[in-house]
Amino acid sequence: MKPVDQKGAINVLLIPLIVIVLAFFGALAFGFWAYSGRQDYKNNVDEKIATAVDVAEKQTATEKDNEFIEREKQPLKEYQGPSSLGTIIIKYPKTWSAYVNDSGKGSAPLDGYFYPGVVPGVDTGASYALRLQVSEKTFSDEAKAYDNDVKQGKVSSQPYQPVNVKNVVGLRLTGEIEKGKQGIMILLPLRDKTIKLWTEAPQFEQDFDTNILPNFSFTP
Repeated sequence: MKPVDQKGAINVLLIPLIVIVLAFFGALAFGFWAYSGRQDYKNNVDEKIATAVDVAEKQTATEKDNEFIEREKQPLKEYQGPSSLGTIIIKYPKTWSAYVNDSGKGSAPLDGYFYPGVVPGVDTGASYALRLQVSEKTFSDEAKAYDNDVKQGKVSSQPYQPVNVKNVVGLRLTGEIEKGKQGIMILLPLRDKTIKLWTEAPQFEQDFDTNILPNFSFTP
């Protein structure tokens, strides 16, 4: 008879024993984790519910505030410029104020500033909600002034046709329309002049697209 290799037998039995021990400790760890999570939820459920309710209430309040702000902008106010400068009609939120110099003098015979509440002074460096100008420069000259910015990627450019003015095509410029100011500018030909309509800060872009442009018109 061959002698029994006790060492080999022990090695064979040792492997499943190790597996069982590891599985046991793994089960203990999982059970402890699950128990701790359950106890945490049990002990803090009121706090968790209160936090969730607070977040929901703040979100609802913010939505209601935004709805109120939008309702307060209606009905829109209207500005109409002189016939000699294209009879420009522009409508803007009634919560905004306007300062417009349409004397017909200077390099910008019509120059307008629009802002919520009180219009900041023209020398304050403020970023206005809306600017309106009639420039003495031709459309071609005004557009060329942005060529380098477009090439450098500071501004994107695409054709723009006013909703309420047929057969007129201008430019929509988006990006750094002025040094240090991000916004949207519309350039439109007006005979030997150019209409410039723009917003100087991202927070006013929604009003620009939803309230200003759809209600803007002029006589070419």
